[in-house]
Amino acid sequence: MTRTELAPTTITIPTLETERLFLRAMREEDVAEEVAFFQTERSRNVGGPLPSNQVWRAVAGMIGHWALRGYGFWALEEKRSGRYMGRAGLWCPDPWPEPEIGWTLMGHAEGQGFAHEAALAARGYAYDELGWTTAISLIVAGNVRSETLAARLGARRAGEYLHPTIGAMNVWRHPGPGTEAGAAGR
Repeated sequence: MTRTELAPTTITIPTLETERLFLRAMREEDVAEEVAFFQTERSRNVGGPLPSNQVWRAVAGMIGHWALRGYGFWALEEKRSGRYMGRAGLWCPDPWPEPEIGWTLMGHAEGQGFAHEAALAARGYAYDELGWTTAISLIVAGNVRSETLAARLGARRAGEYLHPTIGAMNVWRHPGPGTEAGAAGR
């Protein structure tokens, strides 16, 4: 059977909307931005640098995560420009210690509050739609931007996790849905 003869599997990825962003399903055209990101030193915090063929597979894996777990990463699209700003969402591949709220921004999107806005939307979805009672974020030690964002989200450092390819990461525990910090921004 050729590639064109295969019937695609349909998965539903909801679109979320914030003040400045659409959190939507990833598209093949987003891969070019991801490839460019994974050529930078910043990508070390998420397993890079990577060659383009591995980036394509990573994006396909993020989409597949929705089919396997029922949740995953959303592409972040700026409403005003339609530009791809990065990704954020819910993540728990094997052998993750527990479900995570994660984010990765493209360089042009940093420092503008997009990750905060997207992480709040993702956390709200996890708590309100999926019924999660807790969540973590795994952050490489020294990734000051992500550590600062986790703290701004109300998360607190709660131990370490040894990632199989990245190495030691800090576990940041998010406040639960019944807390003021867990409900903030939803």
